Amino acid sequence: MNPVQAHGASFTVRGSASVRRVATLVAALALPWLLAACERPPMQSTQQGYRGTGMVQIDNPRLKAAQEAARPPIPAVTPPAPTEGPKARDVFKNVKVLGDLSVAEFTRHMASITAWVAPEQGCNYCHNPADLADDSKYQKVVSRRMIEMTQHLNADWGKHVGATGVTCYTCHRGANVPAQVWHTAAPHPRSQWGSMLGNDFGQNRPNIGLTSMHVDPYTDLLAGKDPIRVAGPAALPSTDYKMPIQSAEKTYALMMHFSEALGVNCTFCHNTHSFQAWDSPPQRATAWHGIRMARDLNNAYLTPLTAAFPKERLGPMGDVSKVYCATCHQGQNKPLGGNAMAAQFAGLTKVAVAMPAAAALPPPVDEATKSVLYFGVGSSALEGAQAKGLAQLTVTMTQRARTVATISGYHSAAGTLAANQELAKQRAFAVRDALLAAGIAEARVRLEKPQQTSANVNGEDPAARRVEVTLR
Repeated sequence: MNPVQAHGASFTVRGSASVRRVATLVAALALPWLLAACERPPMQSTQQGYRGTGMVQIDNPRLKAAQEAARPPIPAVTPPAPTEGPKARDVFKNVKVLGDLSVAEFTRHMASITAWVAPEQGCNYCHNPADLADDSKYQKVVSRRMIEMTQHLNADWGKHVGATGVTCYTCHRGANVPAQVWHTAAPHPRSQWGSMLGNDFGQNRPNIGLTSMHVDPYTDLLAGKDPIRVAGPAALPSTDYKMPIQSAEKTYALMMHFSEALGVNCTFCHNTHSFQAWDSPPQRATAWHGIRMARDLNNAYLTPLTAAFPKERLGPMGDVSKVYCATCHQGQNKPLGGNAMAAQFAGLTKVAVAMPAAAALPPPVDEATKSVLYFGVGSSALEGAQAKGLAQLTVTMTQRARTVATISGYHSAAGTLAANQELAKQRAFAVRDALLAAGIAEARVRLEKPQQTSANVNGEDPAARRVEVTLR
């Protein structure tokens, strides 16, 4: 110790060795805490692009093996039953789905669905044992609609589910309610004294992916139709570019969910040189269809069932459980590791009631003040010549910088009005999203309410499956 004189008083300063010892002790105690969120090796890197571009997937084999071991084994599938014999709808009462199956196949489907969804409760989870035709239990009403949703998903969303398809087990995994669903989040007041400062949407609290992003990106992006964007088409903000920071935060939060749900890095879908660019891995196009599939299922199948559920089955804001990527994927980039269970269940891979063959689509209309694009039956995707017509519309709007597009979807007069209107909206949104993705300013794209056409009866007229874009 060294004595020091100051204003006639003396005091002692401890040597630097003691200070170093204290600092070393503090660092040793803090190091485990600082490293608590880090994964210990080994790490495995898999290249999926050109060297030096960062296009790699990083996995921890130790954690991956533990996750795989924790997953329950996929149940064995009972072999298909004979298809001959009387149909279920002719033998049983009140059969509204799967009625075109033989009695043997219908029974196999019902037994499998029970094992997938209610293995403990059995048939009585959905059915009144005194009268199987009774519809008084909400579970039966919901499950019937879920079978229709599964048929629709397998028949019409092949661009996302591919030939693998889905069954009830894909999401439920032996549970009455899938483990991964979402509800609209309750407001998060900014202070403990109330909501005077407004809703902070969960920011500054760890939520999705241990970030402090928007706690509920799903309501606006997977049930609503907000654009999923971080950057706008212009270099600087302007009257045509109104992409607020909140939109970027919700987009990043949704992307974090995608990464967690599939157990992958960002580069699984995106190109490192520009996340916005579409010269990306093919998974990005699959994900694009998946986003629209989730919106379709949430709006056309799940939300309309809200009134059927008891209060205790609803979320904090009174909404029904809805789907997102984790509902099916549950940590795997292919649900169930790509197991194609659906192929063994004919009733779940096609719509039970055969639809009349659709007429060939007319060529798209490309005029100075109007474009018309046609869609397939039950589809909100533009293909072939129709996709080329949309590309030409984009060129026209790029060349005519002051042009404003008004988009309106048309639907059939036949069938369920709400479902027809929703499909018409999805088609209009598909055109809008494509224009925005091509760099057309959001202020130049407007939407009108779906229009009903009375020209057709059963949906065979392509005019009932069109989107008109008026250019002014």
